[in-house]
Amino acid sequence: MKFCTKCVMPETKPGLEFDENGVCDACNSQVSKDQNIDWQERKKKFLELIKKYKVHPDYDCIIGVSGGKDSTYQVVKILELGLNPLCVCFEPTIPTEIGRKNLDNINNLGVDLIHIKRNPIVYKKLAKEAIKRTGDNEWQNHLGIFTTVPKMAINFKIPLIIWAENSQMEYGGPASSKTKSILDRKWLEEFGGLLGSSVSDMLGVDGLTKRDLSLYTYPDDEEIKEVGVTGLFLGYYFKWDLRKILEVSKQNGFVAQDRAVETTYENFENLDCYSNHVHDYLKYLKYGFGRASDNASLDVRLGYISREEAVRLVNRYDGIPPKKAIKEYLKYTGFSQGEFEKIVNSYINKNIFEKDKNNSFLRDIDGSLIRKKECLVR
Repeated sequence: MKFCTKCVMPETKPGLEFDENGVCDACNSQVSKDQNIDWQERKKKFLELIKKYKVHPDYDCIIGVSGGKDSTYQVVKILELGLNPLCVCFEPTIPTEIGRKNLDNINNLGVDLIHIKRNPIVYKKLAKEAIKRTGDNEWQNHLGIFTTVPKMAINFKIPLIIWAENSQMEYGGPASSKTKSILDRKWLEEFGGLLGSSVSDMLGVDGLTKRDLSLYTYPDDEEIKEVGVTGLFLGYYFKWDLRKILEVSKQNGFVAQDRAVETTYENFENLDCYSNHVHDYLKYLKYGFGRASDNASLDVRLGYISREEAVRLVNRYDGIPPKKAIKEYLKYTGFSQGEFEKIVNSYINKNIFEKDKNNSFLRDIDGSLIRKKECLVR
């Protein structure tokens, strides 16, 4: 198993490419951001671009928010630039108390905020089918976030959507995705993490109708064109540094946990939803890296830790089952422990993890899978 020679990302990450020196494209993108991009010029372009959008009688733009550090920063930054945003939150799968507090904090920064409480019956049907079909328990939530915001933009006739960072540029992905400053239907279908499934694939699942799935259906091109909806990545115009963003967000009321979250060494990631930690665990089972690998790789690229420290952190935190999150997920879905394990086991990558003579995956005492020697992070 091949790992980036600068960070700790493995070759199993979908779409990740390595150069002739074994460096992943996410690390090379960071070098480009540090050395080749004139961020002052990018800021000027953004300020010039938004002038034409400051014509709406009520709102200048719309922002999808979760209550996390990134969405807190987005709102703070947009307010600093003199724009009046309408914020929209698509309800998380299994909301947490600290997530609710951080969402209230965004509201209290001085913005109008619409909290979409999706139909729980329809949503749960999607959630239970999505994990079976894609191995991603958050598939329906990703879809809901990326469809409801443009829907609200159309309903309120607000042409400008402000998204956070281009995840493909920050975490690695195809070259064509990293030059994009705009999130549209094409970006969502290619790089939005839908894993080859679309909302139309869910028609008929447990009786789901086209009307049931309306909220999860991206607006048609005519509706987009009529309002002139454009979704811009803020991270394309302003350099994205997770720790500087965290500091700004904390200064403006964002609250982190007093302990690390279950799937990593950080205490500020994915605080709004228990289901996110199950998502990170499933990613580890499928690809051999989880949230700790994501965090450690970013910290290496940004110069906060060494690669050696990253290796230690990944080996310590990645892969341990998030017991609290799984308990909450089982309570929410109604899956039994056995049903959940059967689904999960069907997605474990047999090329990465060891099996015993009975063809069962080997686990340590903490429940984490045992990697094959050639797949150890190094």
